[in-house]
Amino acid sequence: MSDKATYDRHMAIKVVMMPRDTNPHGTIFGGVLLSYIDQAGAVGAYHEIRTAGYGPKSIVTVGMKSVEFHRPVFVGNVVSFWTTLVQMGRTSITIHVEVEAERDGQIEKLTEAEVTYVAIESTGKTRRPVPIKDK
Repeated sequence: MSDKATYDRHMAIKVVMMPRDTNPHGTIFGGVLLSYIDQAGAVGAYHEIRTAGYGPKSIVTVGMKSVEFHRPVFVGNVVSFWTTLVQMGRTSITIHVEVEAERDGQIEKLTEAEVTYVAIESTGKTRRPVPIKDK
């Protein structure tokens, strides 16, 4: 994870977990959380690129690793997806996503993952990596 302090985290998205998102065990399906993690990571990546002073980029997900489901997520939980910059390379950016909910007055870490995105340029059906940093 990044050396950035907790106050440098970015609130990417906040979501109320709904009954349609449950698995057969009555908790939120992991795939739903993975989808939100990917969305939150992209929001965080865009935020970091803007904060660094670079122009808008199209990015695509190229990898998700270190996904850890620490605690179950329940219907009705209001879940916060916080992002932190791990690394910004020439064409890629890696974001750490922490998933939290408030339970009984305490913040509880539910899930976390590291997601990598690549800046691309699309021309027709061709996509190619491009530098994140403006020339």
